[in-house]
Amino acid sequence: MNHISKFIMKSKATKNLSENTLYAYASDLREFVNHYSISDFYSLNETSILNYISYLKNRNLKDSTIKRKIVSLKIFCEYLSSEKIIDSNPFKQTRFVFKTEKLLPKTLSVQEISRLLSILYVEKNISKTNFAKFQATRDTCLIDILISTGIRIGEAAAIDLSDIIYNEHALLIHGKGKKQRLLFISSQETWNNLKDWIKIRNSFNIKNNSLFINRQFNPLSIYSIENIFTKYKKLAKINDLSTPHYLRHTFATNLLCNGADLRSVQELLGHSNISTTEIYTEITLKRKKQVLSKYNYRNKISHFNPKTDC
Repeated sequence: MNHISKFIMKSKATKNLSENTLYAYASDLREFVNHYSISDFYSLNETSILNYISYLKNRNLKDSTIKRKIVSLKIFCEYLSSEKIIDSNPFKQTRFVFKTEKLLPKTLSVQEISRLLSILYVEKNISKTNFAKFQATRDTCLIDILISTGIRIGEAAAIDLSDIIYNEHALLIHGKGKKQRLLFISSQETWNNLKDWIKIRNSFNIKNNSLFINRQFNPLSIYSIENIFTKYKKLAKINDLSTPHYLRHTFATNLLCNGADLRSVQELLGHSNISTTEIYTEITLKRKKQVLSKYNYRNKISHFNPKTDC
């Protein structure tokens, strides 16, 4: 077993990391190894690290991608140093400061969400065969839950039948870092779509307990969920660049626009740091208009004076 595999195995056993994070670590480190054709790590030094960073920047990668790849390498070097595989950690000699561009979350309009739901209902109502009904009912439930709760697609894929709390109309969500949170299904229509899906799901002899399953009765993957969303966004003719994560952004933005406080939105989204949630305040234009219309002192100055001192 090579050093990267051992590092991934140790990280999985000792750290509270998601499978996606572990996969990203492995991918980033293998890219580094392939770039330098490294057979061992004894030659790692500050110069090789800096050269690699220059290589990444010349590829015109996103700032966030470069930062992630460097962080992966930094943590790996800490592991190599602790295991005495390298004499010293090259990152100890160099301090990296990352200035990443803060991109505003991309959202869908309420009208686009409405069209998306409408096309889901159309597909559900026109389905004739058992499989078509199975698929359309599942897709309607899945996308409506993403719309109504703002959960990540990985969290949707991880929902188990035992996570449904029927008497509370709620779901137990398993978030990043193995953190759990309870989410109330506030829309009766969404809850009805969930019940419709459970009813059809129960009519089949299904061995596993995952809520969302494919035609082979295996749990839906995040890639399958992305494909499902792509199918319906095209049918609904909404923003062709949109992804399922747009639904999460739209959920958060509209909560803030309608008066929800930042701390509550943080808890609903499962953000560990409120600074992650704060970015949504940048795009709540409706809320800004309300605040400025009500509180801006300039609104109370009504006289007109064409003369200026300029």
